[in-house]
Amino acid sequence: MIRPILKYGDATLHEKAGDVEAITTEIDVLVNDMIETMYAAPGVGLAAPQIGVPLRVFVVDISLGRDPAGLIVMINPEFVVREGMQLEEEGCLSVPGFEATVVRPTRAVVKGLDRDGTMHERDGSGLLARAFQHEMDHLDGKLFIDHLRGIKRDQIVRKIKKLTRAGKW
Repeated sequence: MIRPILKYGDATLHEKAGDVEAITTEIDVLVNDMIETMYAAPGVGLAAPQIGVPLRVFVVDISLGRDPAGLIVMINPEFVVREGMQLEEEGCLSVPGFEATVVRPTRAVVKGLDRDGTMHERDGSGLLARAFQHEMDHLDGKLFIDHLRGIKRDQIVRKIKKLTRAGKW
């Protein structure tokens, strides 16, 4: 089922997500819904808090569904390695219509459970490393806007407030 994606300003997006205690039928349904929602958006990643579920789960597929092996499901993920630095434009399904340059690692290794409850580790570079960091931020209650400073951040927040007042956010 495609679920609504929360937008910047919703309290759930700004809170740290809790651990998944057990891989249950509900978690499997959540993962399926997240995958369907991510592909429908379309996006390269989605974290459970973005659909209103404050749990440490994310899905990523930088192939946008073109490569069946490209789908990564992480439950209770944590970083093993983060190294290097890349500066690229980044957007977010929870901040539609806005992009900004954000500093991210060039390489990130993440370990976590898959949907079967098996621990696995994924090594990502470039866009995949960026996606890992972006989704991990969501699990910690951060959005890419929170990494911005100065005029660019103020500009985006001001436009979102204006859209909110006009009932368009």
